[in-house]
Amino acid sequence: MKNAVRLLCFIPIVLMLTGVVTRVGKSDEKKGIVAFVDGDVKKQPPASELWESAPVKSAVNSGEKVRTYQQSRAELELVQLDIIRLAPKTIVFLDKLYEETKEKKLKTDIKVERGEIWASVHEVNAETDFDIAAPVTAAAITGTVLRMKVEDDSTTQLKVYKGEVKITNAPERTDIVPKMVKPYQIQGPRQIQGPREVSLEEWVYIVKSMQQITINPKGEVLSVGDFKSKDADENTPWVEWNKKREAMRLKRIQELMKK
Repeated sequence: MKNAVRLLCFIPIVLMLTGVVTRVGKSDEKKGIVAFVDGDVKKQPPASELWESAPVKSAVNSGEKVRTYQQSRAELELVQLDIIRLAPKTIVFLDKLYEETKEKKLKTDIKVERGEIWASVHEVNAETDFDIAAPVTAAAITGTVLRMKVEDDSTTQLKVYKGEVKITNAPERTDIVPKMVKPYQIQGPRQIQGPREVSLEEWVYIVKSMQQITINPKGEVLSVGDFKSKDADENTPWVEWNKKREAMRLKRIQELMKK
């Protein structure tokens, strides 16, 4: 069984957006919309095997899946001004969107099943748990801009453009001391007693602005370190499109804050 990978995000949030009620803990309220569509984008309602069209301004809610097909992309605008963008051939499961917990926090849990997303988590004043999961790792975010790519074999790469992320392959562990991201030599699996042949080392890393980490399908770190804006992977049409959308988003937030 593969290790679960989640981005555990603890962020301040805006409690109001035009056209959306301020209390977002109820399950019957709209939690976001499809803000942009380019190509073929569909969503799958809870407890359904059928995919239906997801046009611009259609609602997205907890329990739904959203997918993009070849040469397609989409932007989801959530009620707290958080943004999730989907690259072509991506599937995400919106497990929870701002669901109220016993601790009175608003919890979001998004699972990237395959493909690539760009996430912009807005930092304001209220506390929220915002998790983004992939098949092999988990991370905690505070007001962060990031990109996560999940290959068909579950190899996962996380790049942080702004802010800080705590990422781990052991989401249930709270006693592991985080390491700062820096290049290092990966040690192979070690033999242990018992029915399993190898024991996977559990780890936590702090990934800061302009740093990346890549994890293999077993949950082992393949590479960590810095990346640069001049890298070939940072000058693709997908990245350039996201940068333009980010500029538009920041301008809108500034306008809302002035009102």
